Amino acid sequence: MEKLTADVLVIGFGKGGKTAAHALSDAGRRVVLVERSANMYGGTCPNVGCVPTKMLFHYSNGRRVEDDAQEFFAHSIAGVRALTSAFRAGNFASLDGKNTATVITGTARFVDQHTVAVGEGDDLITVTAPTIILSTGSAPVIAPIPGLATSKHLVSSTELTQAATLPERLIVVGGGYLGLEFASIYQHFGTHVTVLEGAERLLPREDEDIAGTVREILEGDGVRIITGAKITEVEDSGAVAKVSYEKDGQTHSVEASALLPATGRRPVTDGLRLDAAGVRTTPDGAVQVDEHLRTSRPHIYAVGDVNGGPQFTYVALDDARIVLDQLLGEGKRTTADRVAVPHTLFTTPPLATVGLTEREARARGLNIKVASEKVADIVAMPRAYTVEETRGMMKFVVDADTDLILGAALLSIDAQEVVNTVALAIRHDITATELRNSIYTHPSSTEAFNEVFGKASVGTGDEEVPADADRRPGRPAAEGPAGP
Repeated sequence: MEKLTADVLVIGFGKGGKTAAHALSDAGRRVVLVERSANMYGGTCPNVGCVPTKMLFHYSNGRRVEDDAQEFFAHSIAGVRALTSAFRAGNFASLDGKNTATVITGTARFVDQHTVAVGEGDDLITVTAPTIILSTGSAPVIAPIPGLATSKHLVSSTELTQAATLPERLIVVGGGYLGLEFASIYQHFGTHVTVLEGAERLLPREDEDIAGTVREILEGDGVRIITGAKITEVEDSGAVAKVSYEKDGQTHSVEASALLPATGRRPVTDGLRLDAAGVRTTPDGAVQVDEHLRTSRPHIYAVGDVNGGPQFTYVALDDARIVLDQLLGEGKRTTADRVAVPHTLFTTPPLATVGLTEREARARGLNIKVASEKVADIVAMPRAYTVEETRGMMKFVVDADTDLILGAALLSIDAQEVVNTVALAIRHDITATELRNSIYTHPSSTEAFNEVFGKASVGTGDEEVPADADRRPGRPAAEGPAGP
C-alpha cells in the first residue's frame, strides 16, 4: 500500500476539476488528481461530449448527396477519434507533467473526510489532503420504460460517437437538447431518425414561435418528430427494436436498429462513499453545496454537474473560478454573481438563447417590446446567404421603459457566437439602441442587430407560462447538453 499526502485532492478530471488543479499546482500547491478511467482524461467535454458531438455536427453538414453515407460516416468517426485521442493525451501530460501535480487512474472512495482510497490489495493507494474538490460529472439517465434498459439495441451518446457504423434507423427517446442535437446530426449523415417526445411540443421552455421554427427546420431535414408520445414498451425483434407508444388515445409503434435515451443526466457519486466523509446530497442525488460550492464539509467542494447546477462545461469552468477564489483569492465570488448565462442547441442552424423569453417577461408583468425577424428577411445579414443557410429567426425581448435587453433567442447561422455579444450587453446594461446603432464587420451575422432591433413591437403575449418556468434575466433553465 502506498500513502500519499497532498495540499489539494481533486476527484474527477472534468473541466472544473482540471482547471482548479492546474491553477493550484501553478500556485505551488501539491495536487493529486484521481480519474477513474484512462479514457476520460480531460473530462466529458473533450472525450465523449462537446468536442466529438460538435465535430460530428461539422462533418455531417459537409456531406454531399453523392457521398456514400456509410463511408463518409466512418471517415468522420476516424477524425473524431484522432482529435479526442490527442486531447486526452494532452490533458494528461499537461497536468501530470507538472512538478507539483500527480494523476492517479482508479476509482476513489472516501475513508474519512480527508482521505480516499484508490485500488485494491497491493495496488491500494491512499491520498490524504486538507482540501478536496469533487468533479465527477454526470451520467445518462435511462427512463424506466419496460424493455428499454435491457434492449440490445440501446446505445448511449458515447457509443454513438465512437461506433464506426452508421445506424440505418435511429429512435431518439426525448426531444431535449441532447436528443435534438443527435437527431439533427445523424439525419444529416443519412440515418432515418424518429424523435419521441412526451411533452405536447418541443422545447416547452422556449416561446412557441421559436420552438415551432426549430421543429419546422428539423422536419424539413427529414427528422420524424412525434410529440405527446407516451412510450409503453420496447421489444427486441431480431435486427430491430420495436418501440410502442400511446398518442391521442391510440397505440402506435416504430422500429429502429438503434435506440438513444436522451431523457436527462444524473450526478455521478456511485462508489464515492460520501457518507464516510459526511458529505450530504440533495434528494435528486447531487452533492449539496452553498453559494461558494462548499459541501456540508467546508473543506470539500463540488464543481460541475455533480453539484446539480446547469450541465454546461462553461458553468463548470466558472465553478472552478469560485473555488479558486476561496483557495487563492478573496473569497467573494459566488454562484449568485452569474448573470446572462447563454446556452446553445447545436441543430442546423443552431439555437442560442439567453435571459428571459417573451412569455416569462410578460408573466412578470414587465412592459416589453419584442423585436423579431426571420433570417431570410434580414436584409442587413447577407452572411446567411453567403453560406446558404437562411433558415431560422432572431428574437429579442426588450424592456420598453429602459431599452435594456431582457433576453434573446437566436435560431440562425453563427448563433452560438452572436449570443455571447447579447449576453455581454445584458450584463453591462448596453441598450438595444446601442446595439442597433453600432458598427459591425461585413458580412457578419452580428450586423443583423442593425436591422432586427428596429423591428420592435408590443406584441400580444398570449402564451401560457409553464408551471416550472423560473428563469430570471440571464439565468438559463437547467436543461442542456452535458458538457457536452
